[in-house]
Amino acid sequence: GVYSKVSVFSATGLDGFIARRDGSLDWLGAPVTEDQEDYGYREFIDSVDALIMGRNTFEKALSFGAWPYSGKRVVVLTRGAVKIPAELANTVSAAAAAPRELVKRLSAEGASRLYVDGGITVQRFLSAGLIDELTITRIPLLLGEGIPLFGPTGGDILLRHLATRSYDNGYVQSKYRVVRD
Repeated sequence: GVYSKVSVFSATGLDGFIARRDGSLDWLGAPVTEDQEDYGYREFIDSVDALIMGRNTFEKALSFGAWPYSGKRVVVLTRGAVKIPAELANTVSAAAAAPRELVKRLSAEGASRLYVDGGITVQRFLSAGLIDELTITRIPLLLGEGIPLFGPTGGDILLRHLATRSYDNGYVQSKYRVVRD
């Protein structure tokens, strides 16, 4: 069958961390600058049919006040219980499926582009060979420690560089495609 395209869109400190050890994103600052620069996020999110995230990422997103993925289908990958607020029950569901099964299911249901978010979830999908594209925005800051975007992959994953763009505030965004054998 035809598989969905699976993408990662993430910001990291220069040392590769996506959050502080306690999950805090306070260092990230406001996602939109005074001149309304969003680093391609809106265009990216508009192109996505469904999001897959781990429970920690989901709970972090809930803490932002306004739900950031309004109208988008979200699947929370978790083996345990997760509390989904009633107002999100139409678009958010939980699954304990293996990454490949989940991509297969969402593809069969018509999703053509998936967004995978959260350190451990991204690592699991990369290890399973399911990620097609990565857009990483590096922020000029060393966190020193925290939750890494990348981890053990079980082998080399070759990437093809597609584009890099730098912003006036020092952010550098690079886009890569995973090279398949």
